[in-house]
Amino acid sequence: MSDPTRGQRASSFGSRAAEYARHRPDYPREAIEWGLSGASGTPRRVLDLGAGTGKLTLGLVALGLDVTAVEPDPEMRAELERAVPSVTSRAGQAEGIPLPDEAVDAVFIGQAFHWFDVPVAMTEIGRVLRPGGVCVPMWNYEDESVPWIAEFTTLGRDGAHRPTSIEDMREVTHPAFESFESDRFRHTQRRTAETLLETIATYSKVIVSAPEESAALLGRLRQFLSENPATANGEFDLPLVTTVLRARRRS
Repeated sequence: MSDPTRGQRASSFGSRAAEYARHRPDYPREAIEWGLSGASGTPRRVLDLGAGTGKLTLGLVALGLDVTAVEPDPEMRAELERAVPSVTSRAGQAEGIPLPDEAVDAVFIGQAFHWFDVPVAMTEIGRVLRPGGVCVPMWNYEDESVPWIAEFTTLGRDGAHRPTSIEDMREVTHPAFESFESDRFRHTQRRTAETLLETIATYSKVIVSAPEESAALLGRLRQFLSENPATANGEFDLPLVTTVLRARRRS
């Protein structure tokens, strides 16, 4: 597939906002709780930064937290506001967060940290966090320890590859923060072959590639799913891994 610019990919999701809201997976409760436990004290005020359509926002609200969601794309933000109308939603981005200093106890970032200008964003995150608060980037990916998943993701690597290695993200440092810790949590999403393909179609490189390239990729993946015993007949549980990082703001 062609190789669009990183900026083009980062801003592509709004054109598929409704599909993103419908087909992207949520985040396991235990992963969110592990992130929260990195903060000193009891976190109550939380920012979901780069909140997209509210996939992570919903999990934060379910824990009874006071959540503010910040998202730059108006179409993604509209889906979020439909999904979680009780949450304060604001236009903004990681490099210029529209909150006052020390406004929150935790900043969560679902599937977005790798799109940020990380040094600038970490300075802003440090500004809006209280001392002892925690920054928690999270990512969902298919569980490649499962053989058919490894084969599937290899086949679709051009369209579904990870834009930045999570290992690279673990090495991020900033003077306002302690070192990042990490953990991994397994969960599943109920899918069919067609709904899994709909999920793949919300990946940035698929969205911005030429239509014939995207169609060819999805065709290859559709054939694989139709021939794979685990996915050929109706619904199945898609194995996922959520990787979570957390770093506490220094006092």
